[in-house]
Amino acid sequence: MDTRFLRSLIAVVETGSIAGAARREKLTAAALSQRIQALERELDCTLLARGAHTVRPTEPCLALLPRARAILRESEALRADVAGEEPTGELRIGAISTALTGLLPATIRDAAARAPRLRLRLVPGSSSTLLESLIAGDLDMAILVEPPFALPKTLASTRIRSEPLVYMTRDELPPEAIARHASNHPFIRYEPSSFGGRLVARYMADMGIAPPILCDLDALEAIALLVAEGLGNALVPAWAGLPGEGVTLLAPPSGAAYARHIVVIEPSLSGRRRAADFIRASLTQAARPAGA
Repeated sequence: MDTRFLRSLIAVVETGSIAGAARREKLTAAALSQRIQALERELDCTLLARGAHTVRPTEPCLALLPRARAILRESEALRADVAGEEPTGELRIGAISTALTGLLPATIRDAAARAPRLRLRLVPGSSSTLLESLIAGDLDMAILVEPPFALPKTLASTRIRSEPLVYMTRDELPPEAIARHASNHPFIRYEPSSFGGRLVARYMADMGIAPPILCDLDALEAIALLVAEGLGNALVPAWAGLPGEGVTLLAPPSGAAYARHIVVIEPSLSGRRRAADFIRASLTQAARPAGA
């Protein structure tokens, strides 16, 4: 079986059309259709239900997709094994939003310059959903907030960045006034059920901060925008790319003790070791504070 045909089938399923898959695979629509038809003949089943303008996977197609993806991953690993020192193939990387905007741009530039045969497939998500995807085998590595519990022994974690708490407001005030100020003004709370939000909730409880909550939000960039609009104040981790324009950032007392830690998590036994090592090292460099 030609693995290129499996790749084309997956492209059709993921894009929802022959034309979209053909663009992604850099083929003509006719050539891609021929690949699918050849695969259907080889497997003796119909893989796609074709409509006027779209296609959708049949039940047999949905049943074979997990194994087809696994075959492609093993195929990529085989090529990487004989490719020498240069990372090659596709690496599926999950990332929280602040890593996508604050850490990964430098790593993408690094990969383009030093590993041009390595293809990065980026998957956004929350820390909890990314961890679930990693455990399920849908990702090769993930950049997320360090979980507040022990990881399975099948996973390895590398801490690349620590982000102390900062108080975000539009007002000017001394750090010792933060608790009183926060308790008496509308507050935009970092979602307390999220991995990072739990740290903020614990800090607020320990410091006796009980503000009127305007809303809960698991999106730090959006929290910054709301504070800049004057809708409320917030306690957030000092993430990479934290904006300072339009807001005042203050270091609260003991904020460093409640720091959010950013980690790279990957399978302990990875078939993409060379590529994973390259990306992890690049992310570690990108996560260092300026001048470090």
